[in-house]
Amino acid sequence: MPHKILVTYASRLGSTAGVAEAIGTTLLENGAEVEVRRMEDVTDLTPYDAVVAGSAIRGKQWLPEAMQFMQTHQAELRQKPFAAFLVCMTLAMPSGEKYRPHVAAFLDPVCALVRPVSKGLFAGALDIGKISALSDRLKFRVSVMFGVWKEGDHRDWNAIRDWAASLGPLLLR
Repeated sequence: MPHKILVTYASRLGSTAGVAEAIGTTLLENGAEVEVRRMEDVTDLTPYDAVVAGSAIRGKQWLPEAMQFMQTHQAELRQKPFAAFLVCMTLAMPSGEKYRPHVAAFLDPVCALVRPVSKGLFAGALDIGKISALSDRLKFRVSVMFGVWKEGDHRDWNAIRDWAASLGPLLLR
């Protein structure tokens, strides 16, 4: 009987949802039974043998609903193999790789609650038209104008799939 893995996520504009779907697909292709669900739709972790949880980064931290999920399910998550990921536009900057250690620290509050067997750090996608707040749209437009970011999809699908494939032995023990 295949192990059942929950891949759960918190996303604002869909980029993190896409990463979660790719992780779920890779785990499925590697023989696991997988459910991919938004964190706010998950109330019970009992049916799952392992959990992969991820969030978009806003203000250098996981989204509030993602941290609430971790706090609510902390005791149960400590009893299961658990992996964490984040999706952060800082990694899409022209010199984003040099910020990788800084971005990795955004997972520290998660790791303080539950120690993951693995951490995935991924760049996101920037579609300014999807940003609802006018002030945020203006900030991103100015940032794009000055070369801080480029609009578009910066997710490295090969890196995402490679990380997901590496989870198999860690989650299916």
